[in-house]
Amino acid sequence: MIIFGKPLSEYVAFAKIFLVLIVIVGVARLGLSLAGVENATVKWLSISVVTLIGLVYYSIRVHTSGFGSYKQLLALIVVQSIVAQAIIIVGIVIAIFTNRDNIFSAPEYSGGGDGKTWLHAGAHLVFGVIVGSLVAWLIGSIILFVTKKVAPRETAAA
Repeated sequence: MIIFGKPLSEYVAFAKIFLVLIVIVGVARLGLSLAGVENATVKWLSISVVTLIGLVYYSIRVHTSGFGSYKQLLALIVVQSIVAQAIIIVGIVIAIFTNRDNIFSAPEYSGGGDGKTWLHAGAHLVFGVIVGSLVAWLIGSIILFVTKKVAPRETAAA
């Protein structure tokens, strides 16, 4: 699959460090929650923090490495978001089938209501991936714009 002139595999390869970190943090967060560790403790493992750090990193590196520009940044953010939201949705689906809350379905982390619903899972798919990616892209685009003004781009000779 080609996205903005690059195969999906190039985006995954470029993003692999943060994609792996998202999986590690997300699975650890879910696993600890399912094992009965208090949500007050598990909340310190944050997929949001990892994705935010990844956003800043990609917003700078997409230009300085010569990987691309705004379009490629959007694709990187969407790939990162899909991985993060997939883990969250799995946590919500587990809660639905077991009828037992975990860190992703507990009321304090799911908007105050019952987080064990298909609507909640669907909202992560629609809003988490689409709206979340667009908001993150807006923020990342500002960082990329500043980076283009102040940082040189790597060249083939470097």
